[in-house]
Amino acid sequence: MPKKALKSLLPSADRIREIKSLHVLGDWIYATNLWHLNRYSASMAFFVGLFVAFIPIPGQMPVAALLAMLLRCNLPISVSLVWITNPLTMPALFFMAYKVGALIIDVPVTPLEFELSYHWLTNQLANVWQPFLLGCLVCALFFGCLGYFVISMLWRWRVSVHWRERKRRRSIPGSQCIGRRHGTGVAHAVGQTAYADRTTGGSCRLAAAAK
Repeated sequence: MPKKALKSLLPSADRIREIKSLHVLGDWIYATNLWHLNRYSASMAFFVGLFVAFIPIPGQMPVAALLAMLLRCNLPISVSLVWITNPLTMPALFFMAYKVGALIIDVPVTPLEFELSYHWLTNQLANVWQPFLLGCLVCALFFGCLGYFVISMLWRWRVSVHWRERKRRRSIPGSQCIGRRHGTGVAHAVGQTAYADRTTGGSCRLAAAAK
């Protein structure tokens, strides 16, 4: 399931507590609903993380955490994904955003060295702020929406595959007896544990007697 795969990749609560920039938000970020994983919380968290990753501001992690709180989505995913723009990838990704903005408003592209710092924002940004900020907004919306729909569709697809497989196993003759003998608990999936145990055990004994 996507849920298991995502949980294995997410930082723990202890790791989140070590991030000093998130201390300003207090203990609100440890609310249970901000750590729960379902289709909505995971998909929206991908939107938040990818959107904030393309916003050229210092303190992206607190912004992502705040948006996760407002939108009730998974906070660890939201905070982790902002690191897509890191010191290694930032120049290439922000230059791509700048080129997208320049293409939209039809201005020439000039070579730039991007640095997410106060000095760069106050000195270099003044020369290219229109195409750069427009490109960042377009890329943030595009990749955020792409992440949202990809995760949502993958979640739906995996759940559908899981239920088809469960239905196929239940339709096989004698599968309940096999599940009973090997302790797989197939009958428990329908939410009628006690009844399923009694009926399954009886059918298994009848099958054994017939042999």
